[in-house]
Amino acid sequence: MSNQDQAPRIGIYGTEPAVDPTSRGCGLWPVGYAAAITAAGGSPFKLEMPAAGRSWDELFQSIDGVLFLGFATRTPRQTANEERLCRWCRDQEIPVLAIDWGLQALMQACGGSIYENLPRELPMALQHRHPPEPGVRHAITVEGGTRLAQLYGEGEIVVNSEHVRAVNKIGKGFRVSGRALDGVIEAVEAETNGWFAMGAQWHPGSATASGLDIQLFRGLVDACKERQAASLSDFAHAAA
Repeated sequence: MSNQDQAPRIGIYGTEPAVDPTSRGCGLWPVGYAAAITAAGGSPFKLEMPAAGRSWDELFQSIDGVLFLGFATRTPRQTANEERLCRWCRDQEIPVLAIDWGLQALMQACGGSIYENLPRELPMALQHRHPPEPGVRHAITVEGGTRLAQLYGEGEIVVNSEHVRAVNKIGKGFRVSGRALDGVIEAVEAETNGWFAMGAQWHPGSATASGLDIQLFRGLVDACKERQAASLSDFAHAAA
């Protein structure tokens, strides 16, 4: 198998919510983020930050992309590791898809801020809940001309509602690509076309995900493949 044919290696960093093994979500693929990456054509693995004194280069050189799930609560060391991971992905233009806590950590690492408690800080907002009540969903509007629109289509879509925190101020170099009908930011992406970096506030790998949510993972995998192809082309030109 050539490098071009190999499934991109996508590291999953952070905590995944507990999965009911009897649930199959939308029924098109098993529940869970590793299963979603596999269904989209990627090769998932658990990404662990290096121990003190170990080289980050050893960790990063084998990664094609990152699925950033983050943590509900973070230690100072986890926060520092997340910031370094975000900077590395940005500087090397490594494709990254950030979900919920990961989205919030990505925004904070890039100079943004979050609402810690939507019901308290934005009492007029919709009921964004984590953990959600069974079947709780809400609509979001996908902004035209964005990567999100390329994956989902423009206009209104319906997503699951599994969060009580949300982005307040987006990070530098990002733009809003989706909002709930109450104005709460539900999706962001990098402003530059050269870096695939997307964040979703909903949970596209959970038991309440829709069949359309596989598009986020396909977008991540496709971006990794494009980067692989570009790297091979650069190598070939340098060797010629």
